[in-house]
Formats: sequence, structure tokens, C-alpha cells
Amino acid sequence: METLRERKKQRTREALLRAALELFTTRGYERTPVDDIAEAVGVSQRTFFRYFAGKEEAAFAVQDLVEERFVAAVRARPAGETPLEALRHALTEGWDTLSEAVEDVVPVELYLRMYRLVESTPALLAAHLRRSAETEDRIARVLAAREGLDVDADPRPRIAVAVFGGVMRVTERQWSLGEDFSLDAIRALTTAYLDQVGPALTGDWRPV
Repeated sequence: METLRERKKQRTREALLRAALELFTTRGYERTPVDDIAEAVGVSQRTFFRYFAGKEEAAFAVQDLVEERFVAAVRARPAGETPLEALRHALTEGWDTLSEAVEDVVPVELYLRMYRLVESTPALLAAHLRRSAETEDRIARVLAAREGLDVDADPRPRIAVAVFGGVMRVTERQWSLGEDFSLDAIRALTTAYLDQVGPALTGDWRPV
């Protein structure tokens, strides 16, 4: 059973996280010092660093949660699914539970605003790409284990994840440039782009 002390620590962490994302998305990531995040919650800078190594960790804390859920969902997919099917279904069938997991920490709308900020902030985008590469390596290893392959000897798991990750990057970019910034919009765009993977890779693009 969770103790009162543990609940208090969790509330403090969530308050710091929400304050950080609110400040990042309204003021800008570079213009938000740690002191201001701590002050918004009424704690010291030292307390902030008990929960987060720095601003970057706070900026990606919710994304880390989402990615952990996604990796677990891929690992749990039925063995009969192909690797790309497992990736797609882990994402599309997990939208609602992922949204609930985010909402337990911060409003989904705030998470989506932070998602857009990443695309327009060079320091955050660079960190996002680096962290995504690390996550993709983990997913490739999960796929290799599902298929009974050696990920370091067989390139197919990494190729499959690279294709899927590329679709996600295109989706993120196009969504961030559009006018509809809702969860439904990115969900629909993701589905539409995943539908194009086969035709894009194997089809004839030239008009008849």
C-alpha cells in the first residue's frame, strides 16, 4: 500500500511537472529557468532536482511515460502478428489507454501543446531525436525477441522500426504545421500515414 509520504512525493512531482510544462509552453523552454518552476510550486530549486535531473528530463517526462507504455504494448502483442502489424496495433489500439495514462499526470491538451513546442525548439527537437533513437533500439530488440532473432545479426527488426519511426516523424511534423492540434487530428493523421506504408514502399508512384 502506498504510504502518505509516497503520495505526497508523487503530488509534488506532478505539480512540478505540470508547472514546468505550463511555463515551457507559455513562456518558452529556453526562457524558463528551474528557479521559476520551483517557485510556481512553492518549493526550492533543490527540491526540483530531487525529482528531475534538469529541465530536459521534465520536458520529456510525459513522453517517457507514453513510450514505456508503447514498448510494453508491443511486447504484449499476439505472436501471430507480423512486426509491422504489432507496431501499428500497439499504437492504434492503445490510444485511449495512453490518453488516460497522460491524463493521470497532466491534461492531455497540455501534453499536446508540449509536443508541438518540441518541433519548434531546436534544443528540444535535438533531444527528442536522440531519445527517439534510444527508444527505437529498445523496440527493435523487443521485435527481435518476438521473432527469435539476433538483433545484432539480422537487420530486419531495426529496419522495421526505422520505417515505423519515420512515419511517426512525418506525422508529428505535419500535425505540428496544421491548424487542428487536437488528439483526434494526430490520431487520424497517424492512421492515414500508416495506411500509406505499403503503397509508398512497394507501389508505383507515377500517375497513370
